Amino acid sequence: MSVTGLCQICETAKATHDCDRCGALVCDDDWNRDTGFCVECTAEIGGGGGGKRTPEGPGSEDIRPPDTDDETHQL
Repeated sequence: MSVTGLCQICETAKATHDCDRCGALVCDDDWNRDTGFCVECTAEIGGGGGGKRTPEGPGSEDIRPPDTDDETHQL
């Protein structure tokens, strides 16, 4: 399969892989070579080495989780 465009997870890096589970086009950083899945699918199935990355790049400050050390963001 030909992979072109931006990573569908970080939306900043060039997509170089497609997830065998969900079909997302992802970059090297969001790809888990051991599972053949993107990091989001790897985290969902509990696979090793997976997990969501902290977003980087322009606009990433808008999507970072809030600081939960204070009482204003506790559930």
